[in-house]
Amino acid sequence: MTAQQSSTAPVGSGEDQFPAGAQVFVRDEVWLVRNSVRTEHDGAKVDVVGVSDFVRDQEAVFFTGLDTIELIDPRRTKLVQDESSNFRRSRLFLEAVLRKTALPQSERRLALADSFLLDSLPYQRRPAELALSGRNLRPRLLIADVVGLGKTLEIGLTLAELIRRGRGERILVVTPQHVLEQFQHELWTRFAIPLVRLDSVGIERIQREIPAGRNPFTYFKRVIVSIDTLKNTDQYKHHLERINWDAVVIDESHNLINRGSLRNQLAQILAPRTDALILASATPHNGDAKSFAELISLLDPAAIRDPEHYRAEDIEHLFIRRTKISPEVREQMKGQWADRGPSQSVRCAATPAEEKIFEELATVWLPGENGTSVSTVPLFPYTLLKSFLSSHAALKATVTARIKTLEKKDDPTATRAELAALRTLQDLVAPLTEADSAKFAALVEQLRAIGVGPKSDARVVVFSERVQTLEWLRTVLPAALGFRGRAAQESTRVMHGGLSDEQQMQCVEDFGLADAPVRILLTGDVASEGVNLHRQCHQLIHYDVPWSLIRIEQRNGRIDRYGQAHQPQFRALILTSEVEGAKDDTVVAERLLDREDQAHRALGTAEAVTGLYRAEAEEKSLIQDLLRGRTVDESLDTRRAEAEADAAMDDFLADFFGSVGDAEPGAEDGDPQDAEGSTAGASAPGGTGAGNAAVPRLFTSTAEFLDEALREVFPDATTSLDLHRDTESGLLSFRPPTDLVHRLRALPLDYVREQRLRERLLVTFNRRLAEHSLKRARESSNSSWPEISLLTDLHPVVEWLTDKVLVRLGRQEALIITADVPEPTYLVQGVYSNALGRPTVVKWMGVTRGGTVEDDMVGLLRRSGVGPTMANPMRHSEPATALEAGIPDALAAAEHFLDRHRDAWDEPLRKPIDDYKTRLGDWEQPTLAGERTKKSLASFADSLLTTGRPLMRVLAVLVSDPEAPARPPSRA
Repeated sequence: MTAQQSSTAPVGSGEDQFPAGAQVFVRDEVWLVRNSVRTEHDGAKVDVVGVSDFVRDQEAVFFTGLDTIELIDPRRTKLVQDESSNFRRSRLFLEAVLRKTALPQSERRLALADSFLLDSLPYQRRPAELALSGRNLRPRLLIADVVGLGKTLEIGLTLAELIRRGRGERILVVTPQHVLEQFQHELWTRFAIPLVRLDSVGIERIQREIPAGRNPFTYFKRVIVSIDTLKNTDQYKHHLERINWDAVVIDESHNLINRGSLRNQLAQILAPRTDALILASATPHNGDAKSFAELISLLDPAAIRDPEHYRAEDIEHLFIRRTKISPEVREQMKGQWADRGPSQSVRCAATPAEEKIFEELATVWLPGENGTSVSTVPLFPYTLLKSFLSSHAALKATVTARIKTLEKKDDPTATRAELAALRTLQDLVAPLTEADSAKFAALVEQLRAIGVGPKSDARVVVFSERVQTLEWLRTVLPAALGFRGRAAQESTRVMHGGLSDEQQMQCVEDFGLADAPVRILLTGDVASEGVNLHRQCHQLIHYDVPWSLIRIEQRNGRIDRYGQAHQPQFRALILTSEVEGAKDDTVVAERLLDREDQAHRALGTAEAVTGLYRAEAEEKSLIQDLLRGRTVDESLDTRRAEAEADAAMDDFLADFFGSVGDAEPGAEDGDPQDAEGSTAGASAPGGTGAGNAAVPRLFTSTAEFLDEALREVFPDATTSLDLHRDTESGLLSFRPPTDLVHRLRALPLDYVREQRLRERLLVTFNRRLAEHSLKRARESSNSSWPEISLLTDLHPVVEWLTDKVLVRLGRQEALIITADVPEPTYLVQGVYSNALGRPTVVKWMGVTRGGTVEDDMVGLLRRSGVGPTMANPMRHSEPATALEAGIPDALAAAEHFLDRHRDAWDEPLRKPIDDYKTRLGDWEQPTLAGERTKKSLASFADSLLTTGRPLMRVLAVLVSDPEAPARPPSRA
């Protein structure tokens, strides 16, 4: 054990703690710590970058169980004179340490929310605030906002805050395959959080590049992968069971509920192997209290005592849900999200050929009360009806498939009548073309009215449930609208579940690019969840209408969502018939459209209307009621009444669909306050505003820090980096050096390739310029990736320069700064940690030779005249050796100060832990496995408290100018 570890490291678990920004000695080389986390078997895992000449700028990972990692003993710190102009080197070094040090877990407020490329909407900050509020021991949360409110942005803000706290180094994002690139795009362009996309092709590529048997999920620290790829637990289970994450995000998490499914098995593997867990879904449950409790148990196994009887208030700390009409959302979205237009029913009178099919269906397959259907399967006639209401192409496919099924049966006699009826339908539908389709004629008319055509930029998304309908429309629609030749092929794209993940993502990207030639996106309900189609489009047509309110709302939400600049317009093609007893679209589709519209305007969502909460359940229930002779309205009202009859579920869902999350999460808990004498960061320049974290800063902005860092690290940047500055726009353009290029491997590969980032980077602090670049990218026909990226605190360029500043100081060195102080004052960093190695208290202190301790280092530096305009006299009042002799006493005084206030600082952390353990004590577990889980959770709760002694570090010493007028020393 090193001297540092024996004298100042936390006792017991703390000997593996290495704070970010500290220097360590490993394998005869000096390294800078970037992050440190505990592992289950190998001690602490320490991510580092090389400092000494032989390993300079090289990245590496060490484990305390495998290597001897020596943390530099602060008592042996060597003091060196800062000879830079205006003490730039010292100011940069101190700022870099402030930036690299993770915020303590006692800091509940947001630190970065105002620095990203998004609108300032408080409601979108609320999930991050709740995750950090202390109401959860870990940042675990279900974001259940309804369609279109911006869940991806809410997730991005939460991840950014976790990264700033040192709790987001290893991130896994799991989404449906068709939104992989969309999610990846948003997190990079808005937050500068790079995610490496590991779709099926990406994983195969990495497995070819890494040694055999190597875990592909350790190759990159932040990855995004589709749930369809990852749910193959037989292939990836052993990899997932051998890796822990700082944060896991699972989008569309309602798909995890069914116990025993591959998705559920995946969730059961990931949930216990991550600190933060963020689930997201606009439809998070199926109306069954027990199933929803299972989803919540992924976040906290002890949250619900009785999975069949609980209320929303029991788990309100674990989920947040708002609708577009929630008070805070409605108020904040004024002028930023156009209200949707009405759902317009476009009635289409059936053609003579279609009327014959209506007549056949009404008399043979779907007769009235006294009639008998020819089908032996009660629900199949409605399958035929829905196929026909979609298109003759869909009906033809359904009839053909049913004939093949019946012909394979052993008893053809029982199916002879149905086969004959099917062949009659087959004969009726076989000759039909687009000329016989009333809906097709209406579609062409509506598209022309919208303005879709060869000489127009107007776009529209057309939904249909049937792949056969989509493929048929692709072959006949372009020509009917006047598209010819190559334009006919490029104008229309088809997207459905039969396409690969790459093909689906390409459809979405092309439709969102303004200069792309695609004008019509024909899509199935694969695009009804999570996909953004509103960038260049505000027109949507239901070619056929799903028999589910939830599915209708999900479809409409593709263009009716945050960021929509125009009023969303919805049309539905309603096929009508004069045949007596015919069940045309006025019977079901038109009524569903009206009920969805009513529910959306009154409640903000249509999910609670039936009390079934699943599209498949809604459709099945509706068909069964139609068989009983009920109307659509009777069916919807009956199902809701039946749901309300279940008192337990009524209480729960009434709360859940109410204004959950409308109260500020910090309002009832309050923000943890520092104890006596603690004002760290309160005087940071620029201010943080109410509700924002007080983060100490020496520089007024990240832009000022980066500018000074470039001058310090690359004094000849114009030549060495080929650096160009546009002072008017704020654009920085430069050629990335090799070590920065190495870091760019974490960025999306197609983005790096398309924008040629290895050759030249274009970055800016100008948010307007970055937003314009993003908008221009969407108007491109080649790529949606912007050429200019916004420099946030998380951007690889900022992190790279921060590390470059830190490594310029030698091993065990601190700087001497001549300042306006009466006596030598040592700048000391003190960090308390918990058993998991996460900082619980971080203090920045000034310690005088007389033993006086002040824990506002930034304020002390400002009062001492340390700033960009101070002169460097190149002299100080005492030799370095004399100043070094005072270091042990200064460290002892600082540690005594920390120890004196430790209990008070720990109090805000202790209360939620005690509350959780009390709740855990009341959680009765009948099984041995349950008791083990209970003990594990109690042990985890204890591990969050501060433990051992603080880690100390001398950063610099302030000394007076011997030629300046003397000031009286302060009293201890």
